[in-house]
Amino acid sequence: MAQPHKLFWKGSDYDFVVFIEDSNLVQKYKDIVSIYKVFINRQGGVEGVLDEASKSELANEFGSSDVDSIIKKILVEGTDKKSAGSFHSGESGKNDSMGAGEVAH
Repeated sequence: MAQPHKLFWKGSDYDFVVFIEDSNLVQKYKDIVSIYKVFINRQGGVEGVLDEASKSELANEFGSSDVDSIIKKILVEGTDKKSAGSFHSGESGKNDSMGAGEVAH
């Protein structure tokens, strides 16, 4: 079974991630979004701990908290970071810039 892809949005304060099933079908975003939420990485980048972005975090970055329009923007303008691997929201993970098992504080 293929792993979902992460679409990445480099934000001014935080980085945001949307999961998709097939990068070849980005134009058909309504049918491919794996998890209909926008996630935030407070440590920066696409790897590490991802939490669901709050409405205020979305509004601060995108000028709106409308998940539909934000997902569309990330799908159209975001960067595909290939395979999403395992999705573990709120759990510590490996930060490649810091080494295995270490988490920035």
